[in-house]
Amino acid sequence: MAIYGVGAYYDKDVSKEFIENCIVGVGWDSDDAPELQEYFKTLKTGDIVYIKAAFGGNDITVKAIGIIKDNIILTRNDNELIETGRNVKWLSTEKFIIPKPQEKNNVRNNTVYEEFHPNVQQEIISRIGG
Repeated sequence: MAIYGVGAYYDKDVSKEFIENCIVGVGWDSDDAPELQEYFKTLKTGDIVYIKAAFGGNDITVKAIGIIKDNIILTRNDNELIETGRNVKWLSTEKFIIPKPQEKNNVRNNTVYEEFHPNVQQEIISRIGG
């Protein structure tokens, strides 16, 4: 099991649509972001995902936390919002803030990343009863 931060801004915030449709994914097509298509395909059943916003190195706004529900790879045929994505069981949709960790390198501006910071991991897990 791993923990991943996932952005949901496609010229507008689509967090609500992700939550309502029980999905996460990338909206760019394969020509523009082939690496993101492949990244979403590597997520495994049971991995934890959280919808995040951390613009400009600010604190991390968490909008929802869930788990990857199955091995199905979603495409635009399944949901026009995403080019490639995954089904999610949302465990918490309570919005909260995690203070920006003191660190040298920050990947939180990326669309998706594996979360390795122990303080952030602990905060995410504590919100889903761990």
